[in-house]
Amino acid sequence: MAKSKFEYVKQFESEDKCLPNCWIVVRIDGKSFHRFSDVHHFVKPNDDRALNLMTKAAQCVMEEYKDIVLSYGQSDEYSFVFKKNTSVFNRRGSKIMSNIVSYFSSCYVFYWSRFFNVQPLQYPPSFDSRVVLYPSDKNLRDYLSWRQADCHINNLYNTCFWKLVQDKGFTPAQSQERLKGTMSSDKNELLYQEFNTNYNNLPDVYRKGSILIPSKEKAVESKPMNSTYPNTKEPHRGSVSFSNSLDHGTKMNPKIDVLHVDLIGEKFWEEHSNILTSR
Repeated sequence: MAKSKFEYVKQFESEDKCLPNCWIVVRIDGKSFHRFSDVHHFVKPNDDRALNLMTKAAQCVMEEYKDIVLSYGQSDEYSFVFKKNTSVFNRRGSKIMSNIVSYFSSCYVFYWSRFFNVQPLQYPPSFDSRVVLYPSDKNLRDYLSWRQADCHINNLYNTCFWKLVQDKGFTPAQSQERLKGTMSSDKNELLYQEFNTNYNNLPDVYRKGSILIPSKEKAVESKPMNSTYPNTKEPHRGSVSFSNSLDHGTKMNPKIDVLHVDLIGEKFWEEHSNILTSR
C-alpha cells in the first residue's frame, strides 16, 4: 500500500501494551442500569431474563475470543480473564478493551428479543469497561473473590430492601432507613423472622453469580441463522438457553459451562486447576 505524507500522524498513537506474564482482566459494567432496568420493567430484586441475557452475551464473547479462560458475572457486570501469555491484539490494552465491550454490547442487543420478547428495547444500552493486570495467581483469585463477595453483599441487601417494599409496603426511603447500619447477620435475621425466608435457600445464581469456563467436552457445531434475529420465543423463567451464537457461517464453537458455585474457597480451584496453569 502506498504511503502518504499524512501517515506521520500514526506516531501520536500510544502502544499501551499490557505487561507480559500478567493475567489480563476486562471488566464491563452497565452504564446507568438503574434507569435502564426501571424503563424496561426488570423484576426486582433479580430478573432471570436479564441475568440470562448477560450470560448469553458473555458466552458469545468467550466463543469469539478463545484465550478467555474464565468469566465471572453478577447483576449488570462481567469480568473476562485472558490467559497470561495471550497475544490477542498484540496485548494492546485499548484494543482488547474496546473489542470486548463493543462485542458484548452488540450481543446484548442482538439477543434481547430472545429473552425479552414481550418487552421491546426502548433505547440502546451501554457498557463501560476497563483493563486491569494481575501479576500473580493470588491477585487474580482475590479479584474474583472480591467480585463474588460483592455479589453476595449486594444481593442480600437488595433482597431485604425489596421484601420491605413489596411485602410490607415500605417506600424506598423507608426501606433504606430500616436497613441503615445493619450487618449481614441482621439482614439474615430480618428475612427469616419477618418473611420466613432462609437466604441460603435462594437460587445460587442470585447469591454467587455466574462462572463461565470452557467445557472439557468437545466443541459444538453452530450453523448460520436463517433470519436476521434468533428465535424469539421467550425461555421459561429461570432457564438458561445458550445453544446458538452469533454465526457468520458453520464453525465449531467451544462449549461453555455455566456454574453458580463458590470460587472463594479451594474446592473450585482444585476441581479446575487447569485455569491457573493455562498458557
